[in-house]
Amino acid sequence: MKFSIERSALLKAVAQAQSVVERRNAIPILSNVLIAADGADVQFRATDLDIEVQDSAGAMVQQAGATTVNAAMLNEIVRKLPDGALVAISYDPAAERLTIAAGRSTFTLATLPQQDFPAMASADFEASFTAPAPLLRRLFDKSKFAISTEETRYYLNGVYFHIATTEEGPVLRAVATDGHRLARVDAALPDGAAGMPGVIVPRKTVGELRKLLEDDNALIAVSVSETKIRFATPTITLTSKVIDGTFPDYTRVIPTGNTRRLEVDAAEFAKAVDRVATVSSERSRAVKLVMEDDRLLLSVQSPDTGNAEEELAVAYADERLEIGFNAKYLQEIAAQVDRENAVFMLNGAGDPALMREGGDTSAVYVVMPMRV
Repeated sequence: MKFSIERSALLKAVAQAQSVVERRNAIPILSNVLIAADGADVQFRATDLDIEVQDSAGAMVQQAGATTVNAAMLNEIVRKLPDGALVAISYDPAAERLTIAAGRSTFTLATLPQQDFPAMASADFEASFTAPAPLLRRLFDKSKFAISTEETRYYLNGVYFHIATTEEGPVLRAVATDGHRLARVDAALPDGAAGMPGVIVPRKTVGELRKLLEDDNALIAVSVSETKIRFATPTITLTSKVIDGTFPDYTRVIPTGNTRRLEVDAAEFAKAVDRVATVSSERSRAVKLVMEDDRLLLSVQSPDTGNAEEELAVAYADERLEIGFNAKYLQEIAAQVDRENAVFMLNGAGDPALMREGGDTSAVYVVMPMRV
């Protein structure tokens, strides 16, 4: 194998591939990236056995071939090469060494045979469709903050990606919850997605997927089966196993009878919560909200550190209400608001609160109260 490639193209492809590689691996081959040169392209593939990412880049291929090399080491070398450098890469099968040369720098790395590199079993996908990158980015970006990190409830360690039926018709929906807060985000159903099975996309996959969705003009090819999901652009393919479990019936925890309406500037609200939470104890981070006559008083009382309060002008015309929340949860939910104002629908001090953006119900958030 022998080819030459521009440093920036190489770095982008290697960085994309190596990001799925676990830092500590009991299986040495899983620390490597598979490099395969053929025609006018070089492919870089990496896997942790649950996720597989494949990236391709244009190159001047003098000799086709393939091998595997340590992904983190290759990424570090390429990252430190000068911008604009032309990188020459060659593989000597007899010595089992990969040589990387750029300018006056030369590196020789140990390799492992390509035959040992695991391939993710192919799946018969039950539904395939294309969706604009901004649509998928909104679904996953607005829901991922609520993914649970609790390993015992593994079925909550991802985003439930499925089709839901609303009064306006079927929608593509992403839901995440950790039992304390919930995010439910809807988008128009793309053509061809109607037969898609509901799957739980793991947290790590959601993080890797974000890199494919940067380009607002990109169309993403999505394929889904009961066990796997694949997202693909013309150059990058991300394939992942889905979480084998049943996502709970989230509709039961979304309140429908909350009648007390609080409307507040989302950015100002998040900043005020952050300020008063400065004196709260790290363990609870509880902030108390008192609403009455178009005023919202946020306060924190900590026996160890002190007290803080701040008043905001809001739209609130219902009965006086005192309710407490985890400050971190309030900030994260407020950060999802793209419009100027956030609307909270409340009931009582012990009932979950619902938040949305104005009259838009395509993104709904629920947060559980806490005693203060």
